[in-house]
Amino acid sequence: MIEMHDVWKIYPNGVSALNGINVKIDRGEFVYVVGPSGAGKSTFIKLMYREVKPTKGTIFVNGFNVERLKERKIPLMRRQIGVVFQDFKLLPQLTAAENVAFAMEVIEAPRRKIKQRVKEVMELVGLGDKLNQFPNQLSGGEQQRVAVARALVNHPAVIIADEPTGNLDPETSWDIMQLFSKINDQGTTIVMATHNKEIVNTMKRRVIAVEGGKIVRDERQGAYGYED
Repeated sequence: MIEMHDVWKIYPNGVSALNGINVKIDRGEFVYVVGPSGAGKSTFIKLMYREVKPTKGTIFVNGFNVERLKERKIPLMRRQIGVVFQDFKLLPQLTAAENVAFAMEVIEAPRRKIKQRVKEVMELVGLGDKLNQFPNQLSGGEQQRVAVARALVNHPAVIIADEPTGNLDPETSWDIMQLFSKINDQGTTIVMATHNKEIVNTMKRRVIAVEGGKIVRDERQGAYGYED
């Protein structure tokens, strides 16, 4: 599903965020990316959906050669990737259903298909009764569920999540993680950057630890491995 070969990222200010990364993530895996602040986790994540380009190296995501992708092909690749952020990134003027539908509208899906699929994913994330609520009428956990529904709506092969529980209380964080686990059980690959030590240690998934721009640990049923 995802492969990186000798990937480097050096920003224009000279900061070397990633130094010779090599990694392979198989279809259907659930992978945590952990490490101290400034270790390179966010760059690692952003490279996968072409938010940033590598300085050197090769990246493949679901068959796409990411760093060689022509600009006009980037939207096609991103349709196969769902991205979930820490701060939800919902459009405040749209209802929950409209936020989710927007991801299908931009690829010009038929209106009837949009309506049906939005209802399906909103029910999957437990918000079938909140379709017409605006973001400011929803709790933080509910807003993140809408964000997850939006990430899911186009049947992505992989979901990339960057600190998705960072703004949530512990109980709500667990609810969101159970949702991600359910999505993974249905076959979707999940790659998640997180600082949530308790969740990583309890859920026992693959853990990739990044420090100083390098992968220093890659464990099949790993632990967080850092003190708070």
